[in-house]
Amino acid sequence: MGKVEPQVNINSVSRISSGTFIKGEMSSASDIRVDGEFEGKIYTDGKVVVGETARVDGDVVCTNVDIWGKVGGNLIVKDTVSLKAGCSVNGNLKVRKLIVELDSIFNGTCKMITVEEYESMAKDYRHVPAAQTKAPDKGQSSPKDKH
Repeated sequence: MGKVEPQVNINSVSRISSGTFIKGEMSSASDIRVDGEFEGKIYTDGKVVVGETARVDGDVVCTNVDIWGKVGGNLIVKDTVSLKAGCSVNGNLKVRKLIVELDSIFNGTCKMITVEEYESMAKDYRHVPAAQTKAPDKGQSSPKDKH
């Protein structure tokens, strides 16, 4: 029997479409696909896909990444980096597993890391939404006080 791949809900993927330029920090619990241009930092608990038309300049921190386009920056990856034929990566990799296809370009250093090392490095990139970190104003009761 063939291997059955899980279906990804397309609505749970954050996308930067071809022809779009974004500069800043992007943090998501879901997968991220870049087909346009992104400059800054990307963090996700999921997978990042850098499409053939994409250019990413900055750090990428994620669980897995597939790269078909161009990346200039550091990659900190919990599991697997997959450099596809025709891609170009200029930066340093910190990863558990590395797949390099023929005709991919990689200029940088690669350090193989453990999950514990990933967690230690990734904490500097994680973004906690403001709604979860806001303390109640003095004089207001907390939700536990309401019975």
